[in-house]
Amino acid sequence: MTQRLLVIEDEPTLSRLLSYNLTSEGYEVVVEDHGQTGYETALQQEFDLILLDLMLPGMNGFEIMSKLRSEGVMTPVIILTAKNAEEEVVQGLKSGADDYITKPFGVAELLARVAAVLRRSTGQEERDKPVQQENSQIALGALTIYPEKYEVTLNGEAITLRPKEFEVLLYLARKPGVVMTRDDLMNAVWGFDYIGGQRTVDVHVSSLRKKLELDPQSVHIDSIRGVGYKLVVNKKKASIM
Repeated sequence: MTQRLLVIEDEPTLSRLLSYNLTSEGYEVVVEDHGQTGYETALQQEFDLILLDLMLPGMNGFEIMSKLRSEGVMTPVIILTAKNAEEEVVQGLKSGADDYITKPFGVAELLARVAAVLRRSTGQEERDKPVQQENSQIALGALTIYPEKYEVTLNGEAITLRPKEFEVLLYLARKPGVVMTRDDLMNAVWGFDYIGGQRTVDVHVSSLRKKLELDPQSVHIDSIRGVGYKLVVNKKKASIM
């Protein structure tokens, strides 16, 4: 089945370039040049991926992502951002973006990023992983992780995590107390072919920390300067079932 992509970009030359190259690659492409109409289209139609400019008339890209996520639309998003705009990249990732591409960019980079995000979102990587027992769970202090359900509870209450946040937590939880480098996390969660920088890992870990603050004495994430991260657990409460 042909994969459908939504491009929300108000610069005509760039939107035509995106549409032409993505269509040539075999994708079905819908283009919107206004923030409000782009948001409405993303909300009303099914897409496999959204390419989203951040500076748009009517509603900016950050607002679009926030509103879509609040409406339960979890379509993967690649944000289009200006060169040297690190703050925009960080804010975009925190708002729910899956990847970013910096303007100006080459066609090869664009197509590689699109293919990589689509491959991860369709679960191709997950199909290569060993099948787990139906009732498997990981209990770490007050934290319980259900790998096959993508669910997490803390002190019995559900925690809402984005897919990549869950995968980062799961990777750390499988080896509590062991330092995982940023490269370890990048390769395990985003894949060897991921083109984005390690800042993506830092943003997701920062978000996870905030969501674990309800019981930091039971479980929390430590950063090891210049190396990576480890999950620290109250060993008296930790178990894997």
